Amino acid sequence: MNDLNHTDPATHDAAQAFDAVSARASDGGNAPGWERTTLEKLAFAALEEQKSARRWKTFIRLSWLVFFIALVGLAMVRGAAPSDVSSPHTAVVEIKGEIASGADASAEFINAALRSAFEDSGSKAVVLLINSPGGSPVQAGMMNDEILRLKALHKKPVYAVVEESCASAAYYIAVSADKIYVDKASIVGSIGVLMDGFGFTGLMDKLGVERRLLTAGENKGFLDPFSPQTEKQRAYAQTMLNQIHQQFIAVVKEGRGDRLKETPDMFSGLFWSGQQAVELGLADELGNLDYVAREVVKAEDIIDYTRRDNVAERLAKKFGAAMGAGAMKAFQAVPALH
Repeated sequence: MNDLNHTDPATHDAAQAFDAVSARASDGGNAPGWERTTLEKLAFAALEEQKSARRWKTFIRLSWLVFFIALVGLAMVRGAAPSDVSSPHTAVVEIKGEIASGADASAEFINAALRSAFEDSGSKAVVLLINSPGGSPVQAGMMNDEILRLKALHKKPVYAVVEESCASAAYYIAVSADKIYVDKASIVGSIGVLMDGFGFTGLMDKLGVERRLLTAGENKGFLDPFSPQTEKQRAYAQTMLNQIHQQFIAVVKEGRGDRLKETPDMFSGLFWSGQQAVELGLADELGNLDYVAREVVKAEDIIDYTRRDNVAERLAKKFGAAMGAGAMKAFQAVPALH
């Protein structure tokens, strides 16, 4: 009867009834039959109410568990690209937004989509549909390498189609394509590398704030915005940027070959309109996705292989830890209720 110690309303009412009947029984000797019957009914009603409440709690917990499992399953199903489409088609992989680890335009997502697109027997060509201002040179390099590998392995052409923007790291990826198609007003180029930040040392001096930074290694804190940067550190960072810039230039020259009409400003970080990009050899022709599928690939059916972080996945990532903890508690509580 330890369960009757809980403070739910039904249990509390039963306890009061029990006390009242017990008091009357003490005054009058033996309790009349109707009082005993009433007490038993109240006690059993309290137990049933308590069992019902516990069953409801169990149901809620199990519902969260089922919801979590369904959420993960939906993410896996919706995130998967078409596995095998036999009819001839143009395969599309979108590269949109910032190119960064963990983003939609990451090497993890894009390369997985590219492999699915190339491996499909029905895809006649792969189109990179690009609208990105750039991002990580590391992620871009990984995508560039994978595109070149897949092209050689599957012997399928790759075309880049630029929408609004194909700059910096996005252009790094685009040059792996056999041809680059742009709109006349697209933004193309920005072949350069940057490292940005802020320095607050002058402001701190004016405010009388002292920076106390302890390091093991004289250059360990040279990117700290609250510490002065020495000329040696600045030179070191510039050398690293120049090296990455040269890597970028080499990839562009290898990808575009003799189509480039090199100018002094071509690798300075400037960008151009799509029309200018065609004139400079940074792009090949004006055209959009439908044009390329219809006139170049000769397969008007377009199938999107893009691996997207959909709503279900975002919810699973955001609430997964909390829901997982709740599910585990519910799972552990179930055996005790039987």
